[in-house]
Amino acid sequence: MILTVTLNTALDITYRVRSLRPHASHRVSDVIERPGGKGVNVARVLAALGHEVTATGFAGGATGQVLREHLSATPGVTDALVPIAGATRRTIAVVDDLAGDTTQLNEPGPQISPTEWGLFLDRYEELLAPASAVALSGSLPPGVPVGAYAGLIRTARAFGVPVLLDTSGEPLRRGVAARPDIIKPNSDELAELTGSHDPLRATQDARRRGAHTVVASLGPEGLLAVTPEGRWRAAPPAHIHGNPTGAGDSAVAGLLSGLVERLPWPERLARAVALSAATVRAPAAGEFDLAAYEELVGRVAVTGVVSAA
Repeated sequence: MILTVTLNTALDITYRVRSLRPHASHRVSDVIERPGGKGVNVARVLAALGHEVTATGFAGGATGQVLREHLSATPGVTDALVPIAGATRRTIAVVDDLAGDTTQLNEPGPQISPTEWGLFLDRYEELLAPASAVALSGSLPPGVPVGAYAGLIRTARAFGVPVLLDTSGEPLRRGVAARPDIIKPNSDELAELTGSHDPLRATQDARRRGAHTVVASLGPEGLLAVTPEGRWRAAPPAHIHGNPTGAGDSAVAGLLSGLVERLPWPERLARAVALSAATVRAPAAGEFDLAAYEELVGRVAVTGVVSAA
């Protein structure tokens, strides 16, 4: 079983419009509603790949109830979310069909009380025992300690469970110091962490700060991985147009599935890039186009890179 942690879950709502224009009224051509938050997206992609997944984190209020109803209808995903008094946030993606762009609106998360945080920590330890890997994904809602991910990483290490961390800012900085097995920052998050805008140098510096392996997302250019086994770049065969919401989460699912299946790193990276690209092609946030994935995975270019001095 793979465990995903989403402390700031969301109900993802995707609107499609012909053309998004400021200060104008718009007729929405399509509305899609899905359970979301980064770790929930990871869980849904892992389940679609055939893995048994348990999703934990927080959910509350009417929005949280709708999220849980959607999640319970997702084959292969077990709902282990902790109920809270506050209302789960919503995220709104507005897809501009004419421009091929997406505008994202993210609500703030609910306040988490010390009692609710303690209940989550108890649930987390219970779920780690049968887990083969764990993903810690996304932002921290108000009330959760800024060093929360660092503590969750140390707990997982005590259980012997490999951890992938996908967050940003101070939670990432503190989490890296707890020595996660994998981190997956994007280029901006990596630059903020290390102070370097050169992806290879920054990725190697992130490893020196504590991460066992660093897989950096370079947007349309794919992934850069620095691991104990080697260094690789993986790129899609062409620029992919569409909705990028959830693409990074699909990459995390590809990396985690490759980890538990013990795939060589080039195969893990090819899967992660293909899943990410197939998610951009899908019409709704957090989905991926299976036909596109199967067509792309064999065409991802994975090449070794020379270490920076």
